[in-house]
Amino acid sequence: MKRRAATRTLQNLRTEKTNPASSNLDQKSALEIARIINAEDAKVAGAVKHALPQIAQAIEAIAAALKKGGRLIYVGSGTSGRLGALDASEIPPTFDMPASAVQYILAGGSRALGAATEASEDSVDLGRAEMAKKKPSRNDVVVGIAASGRTPFTIAALQYARSRGAKAIAVACNPRSPLGRAADISIVADVGPEVLTGSTRMKAGTAQKMILNMLSTGAMTRLGYVYGNLMVHVEMKNSKLIERGIAILQSATGKDRASAEQALRASRNRVPVALVMLETGASRVSASRALKLTFGNVRAAIATARRNSSKNSHSD
Repeated sequence: MKRRAATRTLQNLRTEKTNPASSNLDQKSALEIARIINAEDAKVAGAVKHALPQIAQAIEAIAAALKKGGRLIYVGSGTSGRLGALDASEIPPTFDMPASAVQYILAGGSRALGAATEASEDSVDLGRAEMAKKKPSRNDVVVGIAASGRTPFTIAALQYARSRGAKAIAVACNPRSPLGRAADISIVADVGPEVLTGSTRMKAGTAQKMILNMLSTGAMTRLGYVYGNLMVHVEMKNSKLIERGIAILQSATGKDRASAEQALRASRNRVPVALVMLETGASRVSASRALKLTFGNVRAAIATARRNSSKNSHSD
């Protein structure tokens, strides 16, 4: 009886309904299939747009948590969980943040990144247990991701985190979901039925990826880890990234390549330090100190270094 009720509930979700635009999909040519999928994908940005006020609230909550030393923790299963893992893994190289600052919980563990372990998404106990391992607190923000908004693992994990004082955010693709009700902030991208019925790795997955991009990039920007629209905290791990660092310094300061390269060497390959040095004439030590005082906020660090330079010149 309980399983039949759950099945009926699932069938009522918009993400599980049949899409008339893709009826007889198996009889279409390759170009027709591509056109149908493309037309449906074009609707995703509009669905996300309706959730921008809630996304903005979540950005501010995440930035506030990270600024006081808290964490952003993504939790989900299947495609939703993998998208959380992807976003978390890309934060350190993009913003030079420690991996501990943005983490993820994926139902089925790291093995689920490359293999289907969807059975684990039904376990409430496992969701609680995995979140308990993270020891969430009032300093943290936890983002539960589930296209259906009804995944037991994710709901249980989010509820546990919230009970420990963490800020709880839901990202779902169906309105009025149990996951949304378990959260402080509910982000809903109502993308409607999928081209392939119930395959929420498609439009729903695209919407979730867009939202997670906004959450992490928005929070890092609010923290000052972006200067203009440049990722000035990029890690210098290979030749491509070194070239990117030089280009960032030239774009931000208007200096020539030789000056940018010299500053980068003097900064010990730290782009934000080099930028503060180029913009203010500060030494590496002074630039590093200014960045530390401003918690990595580059624009604020430049202002701080300039003030310190002015004070020193007046004292002379």
